[in-house]
Amino acid sequence: MSDEPIRVVLAKLGLDGHDRGIKVVARMLRDAGFEVIYLGLRQTAASIVGAVEQEDADAIGISMLNGGHMALSKKMLAALAEADLDVPLIIGGIVPDDDADELRAAGVAGVLTPGSSADEVAAAVRRAVEGAGSER
Repeated sequence: MSDEPIRVVLAKLGLDGHDRGIKVVARMLRDAGFEVIYLGLRQTAASIVGAVEQEDADAIGISMLNGGHMALSKKMLAALAEADLDVPLIIGGIVPDDDADELRAAGVAGVLTPGSSADEVAAAVRRAVEGAGSER
């Protein structure tokens, strides 16, 4: 494992304008020693993939509070596959249990819901990166 911090791109995919939660997650991850690149609101799958490539990110965290988690997560996974990137995608937000199971089956590395502790968030990202076979 490298001594380099895990690099995580965080973003709001689509038109969801609720950004308080992802800003809290950014702080949690920074406090846990991660390097966080926050892209902000209204990102596209292509803009996130571009940032992941440019920043050589180890993981992606997307916040979903608008009910679009199924369609947008699959769009993000397709964009990663098209770019031939093996970077784990972690979804956070309002995601029903049945949808979380389906997202995991589709390739989402982790699903975090409101109330997840800082330790749970950091552990989920670490597990996702380790599961992706990162050289860390």
